[in-house]
Amino acid sequence: MAQLVLPKNSRPGKGKTWPRAEGAKHVREFHVYRYDPDTADNPRIDTYFVDLDDCGPMILDALLWIKNKVDPTLTLRRSCREGICGSCSMNINGLNTLACTKGMDDSEGAIKVYPLPHMPVVKDLVPDLSNFYAQHRAIEPWLKTVSETPKTEWTQSIEDRAKLDGLYECILCACCSTSCPSYWWNGEKYLGPAALLQAYRWLIDSRDETQKERLDDLEDPFKLYRCHTIMNCAKVCPKGLNPAKAIAAIKKMMVERKAA
Repeated sequence: MAQLVLPKNSRPGKGKTWPRAEGAKHVREFHVYRYDPDTADNPRIDTYFVDLDDCGPMILDALLWIKNKVDPTLTLRRSCREGICGSCSMNINGLNTLACTKGMDDSEGAIKVYPLPHMPVVKDLVPDLSNFYAQHRAIEPWLKTVSETPKTEWTQSIEDRAKLDGLYECILCACCSTSCPSYWWNGEKYLGPAALLQAYRWLIDSRDETQKERLDDLEDPFKLYRCHTIMNCAKVCPKGLNPAKAIAAIKKMMVERKAA
């Protein structure tokens, strides 16, 4: 994985080693990225020892245990704790994933926790996803029609509905986009795996009537074509989706449109 975009162009230094809980017999060592923009300090890596007999099995359980019982200044995002909201996405032992679904027993040795790679850091494990959400909004992720609105609902066959499987399940955790080198280098212009997966979801929705306009909007040297299909996005997706496949399908639609 690439290095994080660190404040002041510096690598995180060695931080504080927090003491073990008194009487703890089974502990797991955590190395956690820390950065506070309200101070002049450089980023650092703090070391914590989690009491496994007093903590749940997931990485998020351990981080909340640290926050509640050791260091209340530790900052992170979390919400559902069920792998649905995508809030607790972070880089754990070099792989982007959700802290709530990643078990501590999935690896040996010290567990290294960083914010998502190559994104501006707001504080500690919280990245700034403003650009990521703006790109999702830019592909207009809603049903667009020109026909008169039906009195009941827009109908769809079972076969057409099945085409959306593997697309609509995206939870916008940003694990895929922040694992993509093309997104690291061209994040302002390249839409990235997550936004393009969502774009394809609406391109093939049989109820949508603006496919031509959607394809016209993606016809750009950077928005779509920066993908080089290295499959990092599919490897890290916590929902098992394949953004690279969706991007390839959009490229195929572009070629077929020009050939028609």
